[in-house]
Amino acid sequence: MIDPLEAAVVRETTQKLIRIPSINPTLAPEGEGESAIATFARAWMLEHGMRSWLEEPAPGRPNAIGECGNGNGPTLVLCAHLDTVSASGMTIPPFDGFVEGNRVYGRGAFDMKGSAAAVLCAAASVAREGANGKLLVALVSDEEYASIGAQHFVEHHKADACILTEASEGKLILAHKGFVWVEIITSGKAAHGSRWDLGESAIGKMGRIVSAFENFDRDVLRKRRHPLVGPASQHCALIQGGTGLSTYAERCSLQIERRTLPGEKTEDVLAELRDVIAKAGERAELRCILERPPLTCDRDQAIAGFVREAARQVTGHLPKEAGVSYWMDAALFAAAGIPTVNYGPGGGGAHEAVEWVDLDSVVQCAAVLAKTAKMFFAGKAE
Repeated sequence: MIDPLEAAVVRETTQKLIRIPSINPTLAPEGEGESAIATFARAWMLEHGMRSWLEEPAPGRPNAIGECGNGNGPTLVLCAHLDTVSASGMTIPPFDGFVEGNRVYGRGAFDMKGSAAAVLCAAASVAREGANGKLLVALVSDEEYASIGAQHFVEHHKADACILTEASEGKLILAHKGFVWVEIITSGKAAHGSRWDLGESAIGKMGRIVSAFENFDRDVLRKRRHPLVGPASQHCALIQGGTGLSTYAERCSLQIERRTLPGEKTEDVLAELRDVIAKAGERAELRCILERPPLTCDRDQAIAGFVREAARQVTGHLPKEAGVSYWMDAALFAAAGIPTVNYGPGGGGAHEAVEWVDLDSVVQCAAVLAKTAKMFFAGKAE
């Protein structure tokens, strides 16, 4: 039987995943969703000695779940997401999975089908050797929008540790930012554009709030820093108001995104926003649309130590420890009480016109994941 950690197997698996379009339909109406790729992943895991099934967080939006090991020890999760952003505007064939040099190209190659291939191949290696514990594979849906796949997984499965595999250039990621999406609504009084004495513009009120938010971001949030992920921030993302040029706007809606640091809470973010609005001399309604927590993992956690040592053995050097400014599903596992780190391959072009993943780094990532699992189930570095 061919070793699933062989470069040829990892490459072929990466290519097969890229060749199955899995654009998130919430982001792009033409998106195929995750059904086809989840079905492929389930069949791949069954063929490689794992138990596997599909779970649906929402109709037509499945997670592919795999399991191996005897279940007599701790449980480790390896996680990657299956959905991608749109392929619109790409300047290469998005779903060919073609190889040039050491790069595999296509939509999702970097974000994150190379990682999903590493997870599959590592899990197949563990299944082949056996494990005194349980290895769970979580190939989840909808990470590019609301992460319903990861949320569903942590609500239905228990684990002792998790390795998320977003591309990290071989760095051990111990922290990332969270985010809060907020809608702010101002109210005015509709009137004919000539009746300045009657009309009151909701847009004018929102303009003063936008200015106050920009100042708050620059003068306060950018000075609030975390050693691994950098400063907090927020930006005004979407605005809508008014019904016509000759009518005072009765309503204006602003949607903002606030990037949060480890330790910051949603209720504190909303309280700060209300305070900024009040100091601008305005009144507005606030509504939290969606929030996701930041991640932080103590570097002394066992899973961090096992990944660190496995990476050293595979690559010949200890991985750099870092944080990232973007959000990942890792925080949902951590919020469920599962110690979680991120370790993934390298590449480039996430969400861009040309996307690729470095094949050597995917092969290394698979080897690191397999070796980490072996140490984790043994309870010691080897």
